[in-house]
Amino acid sequence: MFDTNANRSPRNTLPFRKSTYSEGGDCVEVAAAGGLVLMRDSKDPDGPVLRFTPREWDAFVGGVLAGEFDLG
Repeated sequence: MFDTNANRSPRNTLPFRKSTYSEGGDCVEVAAAGGLVLMRDSKDPDGPVLRFTPREWDAFVGGVLAGEFDLG
């Protein structure tokens, strides 16, 4: 779910984290809150946040691992 009007201040206090494999500025960060997985662009912490249910997150991660989003 794409949410451009999420509560801005509480979101900045969540423990967002990014992969230890992340190098440079092209990263996403994730946090868990209220039974959801939240994902944002690390370069724009006040910008939009994607919200996933656990089932949606599992499907997304499975797609990443299966190469469904590879651009090359």
